[in-house]
Amino acid sequence: MAVNVVILAAGQGKRMQSALPKVLHSLAGAPLLAHVIAAARELKPARICVVYGHGGEQVPQALGAAGLTFVKQQPQLGTGDALKQALPHLDARKDTLVLYGDVPLIAAATLKALCAGSGERLRILTAELDDPRGYGRIVRNAKRAITAIVEEKDAGEKQRGIREINTGIMLLPGKRLGGWLGQLSNRNAQREYYLTDVVALALKDRVKIESSAPRDNWEILGVNSMQQLAQVERIHQAQTAVRLLEAGVALADPMRIDVRGSLICGRDVRIDVNCVFEGTVEIGDNAVIGANCVIRNAKIGAATRIEPFSMIDDAKIGKNCRVGPYARIRPGTRLAADVHIGNFVEVKASSVGAGSKANHLAYVGDTSIGRNVNVGAGTITCNYDGVNKHRTVIEDDVLIGSDVQLVAPVTVHAGATIGAGATITKDVPAGELTYTEMKQVVKRGWKRPLKIGKR
Repeated sequence: MAVNVVILAAGQGKRMQSALPKVLHSLAGAPLLAHVIAAARELKPARICVVYGHGGEQVPQALGAAGLTFVKQQPQLGTGDALKQALPHLDARKDTLVLYGDVPLIAAATLKALCAGSGERLRILTAELDDPRGYGRIVRNAKRAITAIVEEKDAGEKQRGIREINTGIMLLPGKRLGGWLGQLSNRNAQREYYLTDVVALALKDRVKIESSAPRDNWEILGVNSMQQLAQVERIHQAQTAVRLLEAGVALADPMRIDVRGSLICGRDVRIDVNCVFEGTVEIGDNAVIGANCVIRNAKIGAATRIEPFSMIDDAKIGKNCRVGPYARIRPGTRLAADVHIGNFVEVKASSVGAGSKANHLAYVGDTSIGRNVNVGAGTITCNYDGVNKHRTVIEDDVLIGSDVQLVAPVTVHAGATIGAGATITKDVPAGELTYTEMKQVVKRGWKRPLKIGKR
């Protein structure tokens, strides 16, 4: 049966030392809260309700999407009060799963196990920790039944020695939830309404209390400081690297890769160290990504090599291409098969036909390049007149010499050759050699100026 999901995300996160709401800090390129929402969606829940507070409307503005309900908790009076704010938006016929916006590594499989089964019961996700400091403790009787959850600030010395902790994640019976929340009290050290007090109410009502554990304890790690955020980031990236390795991707060093989005790899892909992948990236079979590359929202064709220190952003690279080193492929670029883009070449909003090359020190912007074109070193397309962008068209089989300026709008017709150093302002005819005539001048007797005071 589908459940309600309530994600508590109202906390300030003072230890983050940031004006940004804690749940909007980034993990692997997405807000912490977005990771929790993604895990919740895998349950196919009846409702997802996010309770926010600190930071005003930044949270719903950043993450507002279809299928989400946002409820503001003001002031923040504890987890029990936060859930109470969400109550009017829930289906009372269904159980409610409580999650936390600052616990981003929680796995959908763990949540599915927690929600498994049927019947009226309170289910709590617990974990055994070597160092339980900072967590509420699970108190059990001689028969191992849960009798209470004691917050650390309210715990005695013996209770603080308990290693089984409350993760805060729990499944509550829908028919009991409203009544239990109405009975919560703030008579505690924090003067807050603790959701954990529902354990006593469940015992009073003879509702069965069960526990479940995550597969890995790192799933329940919360983020309350930049140090903890960095720790969670490395765990997330390590798990991503494991999945890539299991899929057959060869990583030069699994500890030196960052995936900030989705990375889909074909067979026999090799990735060198310190590469960053952002957004959605697809890499074809037998492709090689050199060290220190940044690739964002791109598709890399089979057998293509991206040489070190290259940046590719919102572009499509064809099969068997060579890009880099030190190349920049900007948004809107499409490279066909067998294209070579070499060192210190920048390509923006351009299409480059099969077999064409720009191997050294060139800028290609707002340009359509045909097949088997050679762009010489130092060539630039002058596409901007200070107000508007203009397009350059270079047809098939063109040879462009070094240090050429193509002043758009201009068309270089098929088979043309342009001599080195030319400034092209008019269309170039097909099959002809076009160059700019320049006279070499020697000025006899000229003296190089000297600095004042020198002879």
